[in-house]
Amino acid sequence: MKSLDPYLMFDGNCREAMTYYADALHAHVDLMDASQGPCTPEDAGRILHARLQKGNLRLMASDTMSSSGQRGRPVIGDNFQLSLDCENPEEQDEVFAKLADGGSVRMALQDTFWGARFGMLTDKFGIEWMLNFDKTPHVM
Repeated sequence: MKSLDPYLMFDGNCREAMTYYADALHAHVDLMDASQGPCTPEDAGRILHARLQKGNLRLMASDTMSSSGQRGRPVIGDNFQLSLDCENPEEQDEVFAKLADGGSVRMALQDTFWGARFGMLTDKFGIEWMLNFDKTPHVM
C-alpha cells in the first residue's frame, strides 16, 4: 500500500476550505473543478477532487455532487472517508473484497476517466472507504 489518507466532504465550499487549510499549513493544494469530469450543470463550480500536500502528508477532499446522488449538506462528523492508494490491482482486489465482506459496495472497482481503477464501499463498521490504483501515475 502506498498511502492511507483522510478524505473530507463539503457542500460547495471545498475550494474555500482547502485553500484556507493550505494557507494555514503552508502547503500546496491542487483543485479539480467539476467541469473537468462527467458532472451535471448544477454541479458547476464545485470541486470534484482536491489534494493538499506538504512533504509526504496529504489531505484530500471534494464537494458533494448531484450527479453522484450525494448532493446535500454533509453531516459534520460523517463527512469523511478513508482513501487507500494501492500498489497494484491484485492488492486492490484483495483489500476491497475483505473490507466489503459484511459491508456494502457503493461503487464496484472500475476504470475511471482520470486514469485510475477505483471503487467505494462501506465496511461492516460503517466506515466508508475509497480504494484507488493509479494505472498511469501522474501529477495532479
